[in-house]
Amino acid sequence: MSSPSPDTLLGPADIRELAAALGVRPTKQRGQNFVIDANTVRKIVRTAGVLDDDVVVEVGPGLGSLTLALLETADRVTAVEIDDVLASALPATIAARLPDRADRFALVHSDAMHVTELPGPAPTALVANLPYNVAVPVLLHMLDTFPSIERTLVMVQAEVADRLAAPPGSKVYGVPSVKANWYAEVKRAGSIGRNVFWPAPNVDSGLVALTRRTEPIRTTASKREVFAVVDAAFAQRRKTLRAALAGWAGSAAAAETALVAAGVSPQARGESLTVEEFARIAEHAANREPVQQ
Repeated sequence: MSSPSPDTLLGPADIRELAAALGVRPTKQRGQNFVIDANTVRKIVRTAGVLDDDVVVEVGPGLGSLTLALLETADRVTAVEIDDVLASALPATIAARLPDRADRFALVHSDAMHVTELPGPAPTALVANLPYNVAVPVLLHMLDTFPSIERTLVMVQAEVADRLAAPPGSKVYGVPSVKANWYAEVKRAGSIGRNVFWPAPNVDSGLVALTRRTEPIRTTASKREVFAVVDAAFAQRRKTLRAALAGWAGSAAAAETALVAAGVSPQARGESLTVEEFARIAEHAANREPVQQ
């Protein structure tokens, strides 16, 4: 592992200089806000618990602020970048700032939502400053596609962080909370101020830590079947589950039958249920194929 050098990480002037040289203006369309504070990226790496044998995948590396901090510590880093200009520039930034670690860096120039394989060893950790507009779908896709990812730390909009980490019964508990919990134990892991970004966003950011479940949710229902119940329950979250799941089950009466069989009150609402309870409901769908023993 290389020892950190003051010149390794990117500061505000470095970021602006790089962006100017590349003709890059951060775009709202892609939710781009570049981290310009070296202390913040090192804090993210520490909070993520990155070890010297970790293979880290990063989504949306941008100009490389977090990438460099990850490379200081991890064994390998693979960055997934959709932007043509940023993707073409990143390897040169790594080579200039961390030349002795450049061979431990790989770039995948692609939309993270379409990535199904990565070069090199399987990733053990996901650490990313996720674009606000696609944070949840990208996070869920990566967790689903790469089961070797044991630990995740993502920086997202504070409101999204709250939703992801919300427990059942919380006002902000919803589809992201349940689906993230299908894969992992989820918790809030800190807050990030607006002044460490360029341009400064008009929202606060939060860190969310996810630790992969050592045992998957025990259910005979598939993930697709469980997520269908979750989506239906929160599509009309103010309604009772008997009413909200009527379309999913075929009728309100069929929904009630499935709910009772699962040990869930038909008068309950989706925001009060655990992921395990959603899985039990999915197991009792009237139109479900019987499980072969």
